Amino acid sequence: MEQHRAVVVGAGIGGLTAAVALHLKGWQVTVLERAADLAPVGAGIGLAPNSQRALDVIGLGDRVRDLAAWQGDGGMRAPDGRWLARTDAKAAAARFGGPLVLLHRATLVEILASALPAGAVRTGAAATLVDPGDDRRPARLATPAGEIEAALVVAADGIRSATRHTLFPEHPGLRYAGCTTWRVVVPAPERPFAPHETWGAGRLWGTQPLKDGRIYAYAMATAPAGGRAPDDERAELLRLFGDWHHPVPEILSAVDPDQVLRHDVHHLPDPLSAFHRGRVALLGDAAHAMMPSLGQGGNQAIEDAVVLAHHAGPAPAVHPTRAAPGFLPSRALAAYTGDRLPRTTAIVRKAARTGALTMLAARPAVALRSTLVGAVSRFGPGLALRGFDGIADWHPPVVPARSA
Repeated sequence: MEQHRAVVVGAGIGGLTAAVALHLKGWQVTVLERAADLAPVGAGIGLAPNSQRALDVIGLGDRVRDLAAWQGDGGMRAPDGRWLARTDAKAAAARFGGPLVLLHRATLVEILASALPAGAVRTGAAATLVDPGDDRRPARLATPAGEIEAALVVAADGIRSATRHTLFPEHPGLRYAGCTTWRVVVPAPERPFAPHETWGAGRLWGTQPLKDGRIYAYAMATAPAGGRAPDDERAELLRLFGDWHHPVPEILSAVDPDQVLRHDVHHLPDPLSAFHRGRVALLGDAAHAMMPSLGQGGNQAIEDAVVLAHHAGPAPAVHPTRAAPGFLPSRALAAYTGDRLPRTTAIVRKAARTGALTMLAARPAVALRSTLVGAVSRFGPGLALRGFDGIADWHPPVVPARSA
């Protein structure tokens, strides 16, 4: 049987961050990814100062900050173009200790994978948990190449995590949030625009610049679960958003229908009782899938990763089938759950409340929402940013490493 110190199941952003963090702690790490390559499913991701500080721990924070594109004003708009609230990049950076960095997921995956030893990531390698192990015996995973033993298993296998179901079969699981999302990356339109998020009746649109000159646009709308456009998703976006303010029509005219990503929104409103069992730790969407309304899903996965490595500590120096001095799973992983479960539960709930607010559809409720947002904005950007207090100002429980 093949033996490893740590095995990460899933090579998404959270899994790769965990692999790098454990590698820097001296762990021998193997990442098993079901897909044939590391091309990420998704378009853009916004990294707030909290996840940037987590990336500082593994020496990658400054590489990400160098990709910041938003330097000026932005804000919230109505579909007709009226500004409901204005935000300021400098005010946000001053309040939370850094800028918001928007980048393509492929760029972040490349940055993380480059920090791992050659051969650490195995693609086309599905893995199924056989035994979570305990303090006295290793965890075991089944793969097409045979079983693997591990002193630590990091389950970063996504929103439909099979590992989560194996560990917590009694949990009610995912719930449909009542809305679907679309994401695209396109060339920038000729006419300039300010970064914005626009809230309509049961619909939302966001347009944000990337460092390379392209535009990341995202949309959300209430819809039945499993729905698809009768023709193509670009045509559906035109029906929903084609008459909205600049630059929405220009962006839609540049969209390749085959490049539109559509995904229903599911989340875990019922928290798990723990983020671990035996020698297995759940991470990211596998542990606490949330609505995208706060933009914190990937950020929280990155936080998970560095906190998990912190509690795991230095790599055990003995055979993985024995209890290792300095790494007692029942103690280390319970500390990980203790750190992460209360924080992520609160953020999942706040994301759900914010998502419900953005998806209001009744005209009186939408009008009242716009009035309240405008009233809040008149007190300055600080009051609008207050909703991210306790989220974007988080600091990791470890001293940052030197920037790589």
